[in-house]
Amino acid sequence: MNSTEQLILRKAIISEIPSIWEILQDAIEQRRLDGSTQWQDGYPNELSIRSDIENSHGYVLTENESILCYAAIIFDKEPAYENIEGKWLSNDDYTVVHRVAVSKLAKGKGIATKLFENIEGLSVENNIYSIKVDTNFDNTPMLKILDRLKYTYCGEVYFRGGARRAYEKLLI
Repeated sequence: MNSTEQLILRKAIISEIPSIWEILQDAIEQRRLDGSTQWQDGYPNELSIRSDIENSHGYVLTENESILCYAAIIFDKEPAYENIEGKWLSNDDYTVVHRVAVSKLAKGKGIATKLFENIEGLSVENNIYSIKVDTNFDNTPMLKILDRLKYTYCGEVYFRGGARRAYEKLLI
């Protein structure tokens, strides 16, 4: 039996904040070790997670109840995406993915790829056929995932004063 069949993407709950925060702290440290400036300024933090969960945006990818991955999945407009230096593939409704972090226990197992595949399914279930995402120019692991999953580089958007690479994938 394939172990990936056990993966479940579901909404996170408040009591899971400590576990999620631990995963995010590991990701923040990994970005630092990789020499990246991304996530090195106090964001994201526990309040980011709490806000995600309270707004129904916080999701976890679990395997046998163990949290392998966290992401904010938002079925609404991202204000920062309104001003892109470049051009989106579509102007239709889209899903936004932010704050992706994989547990160090699951590193190198393709979990982030599985997360994005699950998000594609969730988007289609919600009649949304586009996913937009942004990342730092030096976030090599995320850039590789976006390339593998055939996301299209659309230009740059600005978050908290910094330029970010913006990508979109059409699901139909």
